[in-house]
Amino acid sequence: MSMATFINSAILPSPSRCFSIPRTAPNAKFFKAPSLHCVRKNCGINGLSRTPSPMDNGGPDEEESSPEELSDDEVEPKNNEIWRLFTEAQKNILYLDRQRVKAVEELNKTYREKQLLIDKIKQLEKKYRRKDNLVLCWELLLRIDSMVLGGLVSTEEASNLRRMVTDSKVSLVDVFAGPLEQRDAELLAELRHFSGGRKRKGFHIIHICTEMEPLVSVGSLAPYITGLSRALQRKGHLVEVILPKYASLDLDEVQGLREVEAESYSYFNGQLHGNKIWTGVVYGIGVTFIQPLYFSSFFNRDRVYDYPDDFERFTYFSRASLDYIAKSGKQPDVLHLHNWETAIIGPIFWDIFAKQGLGNTRILLTCQGFDSQGLDEPDKLALCGLDPGRLNRPDRLQDTAKTHLVNILKGGIVYSNKVIVMSSMHSKGRIIHSMSHGLERTLALHKEKLLVAPYGFDNSTWDPSTDKFLPVNFSAENMRGKDACKVALHQRAGISTHASSILVGCIITEVSDFDLEKLRAAVQNATRGGAQFVFLGNGAVPTVNRTLRYLQESLEDSNVKFFTRYDEELSHLVFAGSDIILCHSFHDPLLQVPLKALRYGAAPVLEASADNFRYSADHDHDITRFSQFMRSTFGLMPLSQVLDEIRNNPSTWETKISNAMKEDFSWDSECYETHVSAYAAIKSL
Repeated sequence: MSMATFINSAILPSPSRCFSIPRTAPNAKFFKAPSLHCVRKNCGINGLSRTPSPMDNGGPDEEESSPEELSDDEVEPKNNEIWRLFTEAQKNILYLDRQRVKAVEELNKTYREKQLLIDKIKQLEKKYRRKDNLVLCWELLLRIDSMVLGGLVSTEEASNLRRMVTDSKVSLVDVFAGPLEQRDAELLAELRHFSGGRKRKGFHIIHICTEMEPLVSVGSLAPYITGLSRALQRKGHLVEVILPKYASLDLDEVQGLREVEAESYSYFNGQLHGNKIWTGVVYGIGVTFIQPLYFSSFFNRDRVYDYPDDFERFTYFSRASLDYIAKSGKQPDVLHLHNWETAIIGPIFWDIFAKQGLGNTRILLTCQGFDSQGLDEPDKLALCGLDPGRLNRPDRLQDTAKTHLVNILKGGIVYSNKVIVMSSMHSKGRIIHSMSHGLERTLALHKEKLLVAPYGFDNSTWDPSTDKFLPVNFSAENMRGKDACKVALHQRAGISTHASSILVGCIITEVSDFDLEKLRAAVQNATRGGAQFVFLGNGAVPTVNRTLRYLQESLEDSNVKFFTRYDEELSHLVFAGSDIILCHSFHDPLLQVPLKALRYGAAPVLEASADNFRYSADHDHDITRFSQFMRSTFGLMPLSQVLDEIRNNPSTWETKISNAMKEDFSWDSECYETHVSAYAAIKSL
């Protein structure tokens, strides 16, 4: 019912019931009727209030308060006037009601239009967002490559133009933001009028690889490529990446993606084959994508690896990458190869390309591990222009165990100037003698060129002093915020909060290798002593789901909480609010759980893991700084001992945690230093 209808039915008389005063006898006496008026008091509703008459207070007698009698002729017009006024008021109320509805509709329409406009602005900003100097620098460098491929400039002039761009003291954004929209010939005219200043001091490194985060990520290679490349560029080095153009690439983070106008040809199986070249910038790193035309099916597949023709696929890509580099006139300091998939570049480079203007370039190979080595028939080496008879020898590519096959990873080790093995915890000796998967003899022979580097993590995203996901930020110098994060995690998990409680976080993933029976027993023992647990997993992964379901069924305890669906915000809160983080391994190249735990003031503890890194049996001291720190600080302490330390020596423990937070184990630290040391060593050869 509308307000107007309510007022009409409650107050207004109908025309047939107009107010009237009955006829009375001549001597009749009248009392003056008390007047009525609308009031609104604290009760908050409208009502009629009677104005007190003198009679209420024992005033004059009725003779003095009698009004004059009104005739019928006088009453009727007054009633009609009252009805007219109320009817007009009703119409006004209904009109205002309609106007209000229209106003609300207009407001909603305006809001929808505003949202559409905001969405359009965001799309335009994403498309035309102002680029920083580094992104623009890379777009210019990649356009110079396009000019060489299109025959607009010689390789010598291209080299000078690249140097001019990379050495520039001028803001490239101010000079080239507009000209980048021009065609190559027009942009070339602008470049020829541009001059720069200082000489670049860093190395020019080209990664030739098969993964890069966030474009395509299968294993530990993808975060390593991106993390190391960003660290190198932050320190003044020029880094670019060459990738196959997979059909499954996630291109959302690629700025300035464009197809190079000219085709690039590469050698394979006795012929030259055309490739489309695409360029773009990812996180400030120049990226080139190679797309085969004739062999278009090579990278137009659901998976990245594990096909019967992987040798042909990645050999084609490796040779095409070298052909592209040589034709574009690039002269990098280092070609950085990765795993067996691009290890064949080593022999191709020294046998063919070192004589094509790349004599000052050196080769570095990184191995994420040795379990996959790329074994195949020797005759297939001829596909990329190599001589099988010359390379199928014990000291070159011939596999040690299966002598009828060539081993591509072995060839990469032999033909590289330096080899870096990525391992956060293992020593060089243990890698050679226990983890080489049949390459022990080759690695021992080339031991002097072998280095071990730890993985890092992104300390710009994972930093408790600036973390946007935390309710309160904190640092090693001011730990008060960690207590607030612990309270927030208790509340999120729905477990009781006690000042003396010790909170243990554990992240279960598809790569976790916990011994579930030992883990269950450890949790039960710890909860008896008052510890509390928060498990975070990803229920969408079947193996993780089974693990969580088993633990939930076997650990029915109010102090143990399970989150089956992964949540980014909750993940950060688990690190920030926990006193301890249970780790399946300290060698964690994918999630870097131990590194993040240290950064967030939680002790990484190795409990019930399938690989306990039997430190006492490993006497080789050629290990990473991270490994030394973990061994001396947390590595040998089981969960029960850590719980006792926290309870019995709280001040000593707090100092240990504070010191651990100050350690830098990001990509910018030891990982960066090891790689730059390797680059410098091979450039001096």
